[in-house]
Amino acid sequence: MRTNRVLLAAAAVTAFALTGCGGGGGDGAGRIPTAADGTASTGTGRTTAGGGNSGGGKDEVAAYVEAKRAWVKCLRENHIDAPDPDANGQVELGDARTLKKNPVFVKASEKCSPLNPPVPAEIERRLAPRLTPEQIKTQFAYAECMQKHGAPDFPDPEADGNVYGDVQWDSTTASAKQAARTCAPIIGDPVEQGPGKG
Repeated sequence: MRTNRVLLAAAAVTAFALTGCGGGGGDGAGRIPTAADGTASTGTGRTTAGGGNSGGGKDEVAAYVEAKRAWVKCLRENHIDAPDPDANGQVELGDARTLKKNPVFVKASEKCSPLNPPVPAEIERRLAPRLTPEQIKTQFAYAECMQKHGAPDFPDPEADGNVYGDVQWDSTTASAKQAARTCAPIIGDPVEQGPGKG
């Protein structure tokens, strides 16, 4: 069964889209739409990598940043002028759509993909948007709607309205896609169904 990773944080998705082209995820990977941005569109860069490393806190983050340095080194060795990762391991590579059309980047990305680490939950927490009480309420309503209308394994958000770690759910079934269409208006997106198209 194909499953999709859950990244509820819109800010994190944007950051990850520009920081990790070429690693993790599959053709069915997507993200959970969020009330923070009111859209259900997926990020334009790579699909998100699994993020539930078992360690925690500073050691987990330090290991992640160090691994991102190795990934950047590989990109540089393959003719991509990638900047150093920041304190959260984020690497600003530029416009993801342009990069995906650059054959040099695509080749380097594929070659360096094994070095690109999964995003730890601690980093997701750091980059997650701070949702308003109304947005948090919307996130819980969306999750409840999805669960009731054909996606029973759709995850509940945490108290702050976000979902962290390597949470997976099956978005490929007909009932899950129908649930995404039914529930999309809750997050203000009646047209794009995001994960329901996975």
